[in-house]
Amino acid sequence: MKKTLLQEKYPILVSEIGKHETACQTVEAVADYLKAKIAENPKVQFIGVFDHYAHTRNIGGEIAPGIRGALDVIFCFGFALPNPQVLAVRPRSIGVADLGDKFVVSFMEAPMKPANEAMEAWVKGLREQI
Repeated sequence: MKKTLLQEKYPILVSEIGKHETACQTVEAVADYLKAKIAENPKVQFIGVFDHYAHTRNIGGEIAPGIRGALDVIFCFGFALPNPQVLAVRPRSIGVADLGDKFVVSFMEAPMKPANEAMEAWVKGLREQI
C-alpha cells in the first residue's frame, strides 16, 4: 500500500491490485469480500455500498477515462465517542475503482491505529483470494 496526500491535504492509502492477483474480478466481488471482512469484526458495523460510478453517470458528472466501475463500501468502527467532533471523520469507507485490468482500492487514514491496521489487512487480503 502506498500512503499519499490527496489534493495535498487528505492522507490516503492506495493499493493497485491487478485482476490477475485476486479472485475478485468485479467491483461488486471486491465489495462482497470487504463486507465479509467487516462482518467478521464485532466492533465494525457495515452501513452500505454506494455506487459512485452510477451516481456520477446519472447526474452527467465527469468520470476519468478508464474507470469502468466505482463503489464505496461504507462502515464504522466507532470504538468510542470521546467528543462530538469525532463524528466529522466517521463513518469510514473503502473505495474500489475498476480500471479494466486492475482495481485501485483506497481509503482515508483513520485517526485510530486499530482501524488503519484492519483496513490495510483487508485490502492486502484481496491478493490472498486466488
